[in-house]
Amino acid sequence: MAEPQSTINYCIQMLQAIMEDSTIPRNIRRVADDTRKVLIDESKGLGLRAATAISMIDEISNDPNMPVHARTRIWELVSQLETVPLD
Repeated sequence: MAEPQSTINYCIQMLQAIMEDSTIPRNIRRVADDTRKVLIDESKGLGLRAATAISMIDEISNDPNMPVHARTRIWELVSQLETVPLD
């Protein structure tokens, strides 16, 4: 099992890639940026950050404008975040 902090770092990189992909609609990239900021915020525990990020991403995961490749990345991201134990 991966270290929770390394999982968070990997998810931050995934979100960065989503934000830089110009084929993804702007509203989805904005949520990716907001989610990245939540994951970077060290004032909260890892579990809380992961749970908050999952909630934020879940809202956009069913957006009909999302390209298929982005939806796959989002699902992978949620799967990774779900492995972070709650505090």
